[in-house]
Amino acid sequence: MENQNDLLAALEYVRAGNLTYDEWTAVGMGLKEAGLPCSVWDDWSALDSQRYHKGECARKWETFRGASGAPITENSIFKMAYDRGWSGPVGHELNWDDEISASHSETIVDRRWVEGRELHIPEHWDPARQLIEYLETLFEPTENVGFVTASWMRDGRYLPTQGCWDRTAGQLIEALTHCGGDIGAVVGDYDPEAGAWIRFNPLDGQGCKNDNVTEYRYALVESDGLDIETQNAIIHQLELPCAALVYSGKKSLHAIVRVDAPDYAEYRRRVDYLYSVCQKNGLVLDQACRNPSRLSRMPGAMRGEQKQYLLETNFGKANWGEWKDWVESVTDDLPDTESMAAAWENMPELSPALIEGVLRQGHKMLLAGPSKAGKSFALIELCISIAEGVPWFGRFRCAQGKVLYINLELDRASCFHRFRDVYTAMGLNPENLRNIDVWNLRGASVPMDKLAPKLIRRAAKSGYIAVVLDPIYKVITGDENSADQMAKSCNQFDLVCRELGCAVIYCHHHSKGAQGGKRSMDRASGSGVFARDPDAMLDMTELEPTEAIRTQMKNRAACAACCELLDKRGHGDAYGPDDALSKTQMLAICKDRLGQADLRMLDAEIERAAAHAMEKTAWRIEGTLREFARFAPVNLWFDYPVHQLDSGLLEDLQPETDFRTAGRAGAAKRWAATDKEDTAKKNRKELATAFEACTMDGEVTVYAMAEYMDLKPRTIKQRLKADGGYWIDGEKVGRKEPGYKG
Repeated sequence: MENQNDLLAALEYVRAGNLTYDEWTAVGMGLKEAGLPCSVWDDWSALDSQRYHKGECARKWETFRGASGAPITENSIFKMAYDRGWSGPVGHELNWDDEISASHSETIVDRRWVEGRELHIPEHWDPARQLIEYLETLFEPTENVGFVTASWMRDGRYLPTQGCWDRTAGQLIEALTHCGGDIGAVVGDYDPEAGAWIRFNPLDGQGCKNDNVTEYRYALVESDGLDIETQNAIIHQLELPCAALVYSGKKSLHAIVRVDAPDYAEYRRRVDYLYSVCQKNGLVLDQACRNPSRLSRMPGAMRGEQKQYLLETNFGKANWGEWKDWVESVTDDLPDTESMAAAWENMPELSPALIEGVLRQGHKMLLAGPSKAGKSFALIELCISIAEGVPWFGRFRCAQGKVLYINLELDRASCFHRFRDVYTAMGLNPENLRNIDVWNLRGASVPMDKLAPKLIRRAAKSGYIAVVLDPIYKVITGDENSADQMAKSCNQFDLVCRELGCAVIYCHHHSKGAQGGKRSMDRASGSGVFARDPDAMLDMTELEPTEAIRTQMKNRAACAACCELLDKRGHGDAYGPDDALSKTQMLAICKDRLGQADLRMLDAEIERAAAHAMEKTAWRIEGTLREFARFAPVNLWFDYPVHQLDSGLLEDLQPETDFRTAGRAGAAKRWAATDKEDTAKKNRKELATAFEACTMDGEVTVYAMAEYMDLKPRTIKQRLKADGGYWIDGEKVGRKEPGYKG
């Protein structure tokens, strides 16, 4: 397997001694799944002599049988390595399922280019002076110091006892000054094979637990997974605010880092941040060193043949705040500031328009509307308009190019059939189908913060000028009413725009209630972030055609049917442009020119056309734009499965207004509608509208009508029964035909 060398490189960043048993086992499973022999796992485990047991790897290896569902693979090992600062192999090509991110936050040091920093430990030293300098650096004279010189052995390891904590730094310094270099005379004799220990935070003199710490001043950074010189180099390159750096006498350095936390809770937060930065920069830390009462190695003591030596004091950044600010300044991926004077004479080019007068390429657009507005059809129409280079809705000219439609709601077959139906209804020849790619993710969608990197990886070389997500609620991360959480989701759209250089277009639903009394940008459900984040927001609101408009539509449909039949029978010269606008005139001409059979066919066609005209719903699109001037509202008819530009019938209509958003006049109108007759008429009208809208999806159900009307299914059933014009069979709903006796 070509990943085997990469696995071996990744394992250099993972130390067995710092893993839980389950993590250690996962490494073995991953190596076996990758086709590597057990010896690799055994050799790697043996690097940590304190945890290694000969023969354990071989016994465990035989129990790894793989998993039928989702076996642990080498990706688990790569993840552990990335978490510990590995930046991946040079030229590494990610698999389709690999997780990627736009940047490695807080990564400062590249382990591949670290040059070791030599330690300078002189042969001649003064043990007492070593300890005095350590105490003077870390403690005030009146602060109690905890230290341990007595030890005991378990499993071949020397372990410290609780030790002492009853003397102050000042008392210890005074005694060390007059001890003649014999620190054992001051702190107690220690086993030179074991060495001695000291606590780096002051205590209250009553014990040595976390509760006895009086100042949360320092934290311990200890790593023994790298050679000493590399540890030293990384500690300095990270500019840790070190009060002291001690050589442990074995294979690690102990950096005493200033965190200066006001309390234990803040201490934990700061240590978590410190450890995270160290891990991401290749300094694999002993996680057991987090607590503030932790023991470190005492400078001035011997440990076997090596000295526990104070290497340096007071280096790196001056304090915690300065260091954290520096880390965040050198690791952010924000662009630099630019001078307006420099750009004035050499202005950057604006991105070309994707939708003329509405949206530029590389920007974001939101299409908002209520349920059953045909938002998905509108987005499919947009995809086709971009692919074919034709106006969207017959109104907005589009640039031609490749588009990716991410289908999150429909099953695969329905999605492809819908595209073909819309193509046909738009009257277009599918000459540029290769410009449309579909990514069917129904049942496989993930939150946007996980989807964005996968999308970027797949689409990086496809040349899309637009990516359409339908619908957005499938990938929203968090509560849609939370501005903070929605801002994070919207930032993922920015990431896609920036990395792919394409526009991102998505749709979202309205909040409950009538929308006419609201501004167009306030109608989308959830946080106002939805409306204020995109560069263009198009909002669809429903219009209720009057009886006069419906009558005019029926007349137009009848005229069209007459013209079509006359043309078909060779009588196109029998009528003129003015005649074609009058149903009465056209019927008179038909009676004069056509036979009885044709007239009967015409009557049936006029009835069908009139019924079809009644099924159309009316919509108004308003725009809130960042890059362009606001356009005049656009009125459309949704004639399933496409939207058609209105010819002027809908200009004077206004969307229905919720009394809660319309002030006193709206409230008065609401109360005036309590008359029983008006209420019944309104209910019948609402039911009819909901029923007609739900027929777009085929079979009408109580649940579909409940969703459309924002009511409970039980309420819908009650209203259907009260109306008397509908039948209910289980959850299915139908309109009663004349003579119905069910």
